[in-house]
Amino acid sequence: MSGFVEKPEPPQVPGLVHLHTGKVRDLYRDGAGDLVMVASDRISAYDWVLPTEIPDKGRVLTRLSLWWFDQLADLAPNHVLSMELPEGAPADWAGRTLVCKSLRMVPVECVARGYLAGSGLTEYRLSRTVCGLPLPEGLDDGSELPEPIFTPATKAAVGDHDENVSYEEVVRQVGAPTAAQLRRTTLDVYGRARDIARERGIVLADTKFEFGFDGETLTLADEVLTPDSSRFWPAGTWEPGRAQPSYDKQFVRDWLTSPASGWDRAAEQPPPPLPEEIVAATRAKYLEAYERLTGERW
Repeated sequence: MSGFVEKPEPPQVPGLVHLHTGKVRDLYRDGAGDLVMVASDRISAYDWVLPTEIPDKGRVLTRLSLWWFDQLADLAPNHVLSMELPEGAPADWAGRTLVCKSLRMVPVECVARGYLAGSGLTEYRLSRTVCGLPLPEGLDDGSELPEPIFTPATKAAVGDHDENVSYEEVVRQVGAPTAAQLRRTTLDVYGRARDIARERGIVLADTKFEFGFDGETLTLADEVLTPDSSRFWPAGTWEPGRAQPSYDKQFVRDWLTSPASGWDRAAEQPPPPLPEEIVAATRAKYLEAYERLTGERW
C-alpha cells in the first residue's frame, strides 16, 4: 500500500473537465480538446505523496521545463501551446499552468543514464547490467558510464514502482521503428542537456522523458529535465564510490528514513508531515537548480 497520504480534491473550473490527479500534476481537458496541466507544490518520496507541500515547487518545475523546451526545440518538438490561464481558473494556477496539445502517448518511460545510480546501480551490482545492457567491471556508485544508455521503464500508477524493461520489450509494445526513434531521440536530448548542465557546473546523471505522437511527429510531453525527473549533482563535488549530493528531494528522503521522523517505511503506514526546516532546505535546492541551470534569478 502506498499513494497519497490524503488525495487532494482538484478544483472544479467551468469549461474544464478534470481527467487525472497525479503525484504532482492535475490534468484537465478544455472545450477545444487541449490539455490543461497544473503543477502543484506536492512532493513524493518512497511512492508516497506527502502531506506537506514545498512552496513554489510547481512554478519552478513549470518555468524550468519551459526553459529546457526552448533549448531542445531543434531536437524534439514539445506539446506546449501556451501559459494562458483558462477563464475562471483559480488565481493560484498562475505560473504553474500549461495548455498543451493532446498527444497519442507512448506507454514507456524513456530513461537515459550517463552515470550509475539508483535502480541502475542496484542491477549492476547483481549482474553487471542495466536493463539487460552489459557494462564493464569496476564501476561504482556515481561512476560515469562509457557512453549514455537508454534504459526504458513501464509507467506505473501512483503508488507503484516504475519497472525497468529491456529494449526488446519496448519493441514488443510499440514496434521496432517507434522503439528505435524513442531510443535515438532520448539519447540525443540527454546529450544536449548533459552538455548544457555541465557548462553550468551540474552533472546530469540520468533523466526520464515522456513522449507522444502529434500526428506522425514524436513530441516531448509532460515536464522535462527538472529535479523531479532527473538526478542533478554538483560537478564540483562529484566523486564516484559514494552517494552524491544532489539538487532534489534528498533532504526529504533522508529525514523520512531518520529516527527523527519516527516513520517505519516497512510498516506501510503513511509518512508524517515534514518539519519546516526540511521544507525550507528542499525548496532552496529546487531554486538553486533553477538558477544555476537557467542563469536567471528566481
